[in-house]
Amino acid sequence: MTSGLEFSLTSEVLDEGAPEERASFGILSIKANGQTLTEGFDHYLNGFRVGPLVSAYYLAEWLAWNWWRLRWESCSHAPDWNLVHQMNTIGEGYVWPNIQIWSDGHRSVLISRPSVRPDAKPFRYVGASPVVIPSTTFEHAVDEFMPRIIGRLRERKVEFTNLDRLWKDVLEERNNPDLAERRRLEALMGRDPDSIDDQAIESLIASRERLGSAAVDEVAAGFSTSGRRMMSNVEDFEGAAATVGFNAKLSDALRMRELPNPAEVPAWKRGRIAADLVRQQERLEDRALTDKKLAELMGASPSLLSNEPSVQVPLSFALTERNGTKSSIVLNQRPRVSRRFALARLIGDQLMNPPGSLHPAISSSTYRQKAQRSFAAELLAPFSVIDELMAGDYSEEKQQDIADLFDVSPMVINTLLRTHDKIDRDDLEGLGYLATP
Repeated sequence: MTSGLEFSLTSEVLDEGAPEERASFGILSIKANGQTLTEGFDHYLNGFRVGPLVSAYYLAEWLAWNWWRLRWESCSHAPDWNLVHQMNTIGEGYVWPNIQIWSDGHRSVLISRPSVRPDAKPFRYVGASPVVIPSTTFEHAVDEFMPRIIGRLRERKVEFTNLDRLWKDVLEERNNPDLAERRRLEALMGRDPDSIDDQAIESLIASRERLGSAAVDEVAAGFSTSGRRMMSNVEDFEGAAATVGFNAKLSDALRMRELPNPAEVPAWKRGRIAADLVRQQERLEDRALTDKKLAELMGASPSLLSNEPSVQVPLSFALTERNGTKSSIVLNQRPRVSRRFALARLIGDQLMNPPGSLHPAISSSTYRQKAQRSFAAELLAPFSVIDELMAGDYSEEKQQDIADLFDVSPMVINTLLRTHDKIDRDDLEGLGYLATP
């Protein structure tokens, strides 16, 4: 197997336990993109094998219960995030793989880490390289795995299990457009099905027509990453636009050629491609962008960068007015370099995601927000230029000098260096899961 994702189970005999546990007992193997994510050293066998002895019933139950959040929820600080996305929390007396699964909406990530203890028994996982697959591939793999486990239960005359009920509910929800939208929004918000106040969901759903469905998804994702109350209805956004917004003329804003489909490239690459095209089209060469030029790309006045917001709002956004000729720009950042970065994100979002009235910039890890951050970093401080200027000197002092030169935060320079392997980075940054300010 060279691509995709597959959950497989070989049959073994278990003499005790509940009927559903015995019916689905065997050696579990999870393979993705040519790697075995479950491989490890079996203490009793005294050798390596493709996976542990477990009852896959409990894995299937975990996948069914958490299906919506595994499919749609990105990295967040939600209180129960690890329980939902970390496979080794399944329990039930088995040593489960140390695998994390989550999605940015378009692409799913599987991180297989080795066992924490080098002498772990009875099974020591060796881990594997991080894997990124289309999220539809994750759906397909789970859709193939569930019937096989349920089929084993039927072969052993085991019926009416909790897994049957959970999976039936998931399939019905997926086939009901209204219910599927509700479940997706709950998952983006970092919540289990029906675990939050209906009013919050109803408010988001009611905002779709005015704000755009895709933008409402982004706002929902912001709930799980923001420590403050998020804006959730049309009145919130229009009120903030009227109070602290700056006018932008849509006819004067930058337009550009078509970009790669999100499913085809990582978010960081899509953002970088878009930024490169803008610099070429606008003949920016290697220069830093002035406030005037940056605002001009949005069809706005540079005063929106020089004036600090008088009222703090939870996010930056661009909202097209109802007449469709102008938009209001709201920047929630106080430091001027942060406002420049936020404005660059909004420029990128309008170029990469033109449909819809609302263009939000949020501190979440959805594909759209990651692409925004990559676009903003490359537009304001193109890596090829800053790397040449640094000439191998990646000290904090040099990073600050370069940040001053391009009028950005030092964190932008630092993140670009980490993402391009010039200084130590987290593995997830290499996959495009960066948290550029």
